[in-house]
Amino acid sequence: MVNRSYARSDRISEQIKRELAELNQSELKDPAVGMLTITEVQVTPDLLHAKIYFTSPTNDPLIMQGLDRSTGYLRAQLSKRMATRGIPQLHFVYDTSIDEGMKISQLIKDALPPQ
Repeated sequence: MVNRSYARSDRISEQIKRELAELNQSELKDPAVGMLTITEVQVTPDLLHAKIYFTSPTNDPLIMQGLDRSTGYLRAQLSKRMATRGIPQLHFVYDTSIDEGMKISQLIKDALPPQ
């Protein structure tokens, strides 16, 4: 039984990721959001909350403010597009893993002797 609930939350995570990416490209008009990439969506097993991890070329705080302003609109659009009983609360989180990976790559590059 436990595996089924995780499978369902995984399916819903993937669908939310696809739908939000499409909404961001086609319908979200907030200029503060600009270009961003949704890297991962994690939905809690009870399907009440979803953490949306994103990255952007610029780690501008205005992007987070724009996403916070758009949360209600995005949830409404998700409810129209998804065949689920309820839509989880959306919590946006800047994904630092890419930035950290670039820092590590630079440290490795700096540590190697010049060729």
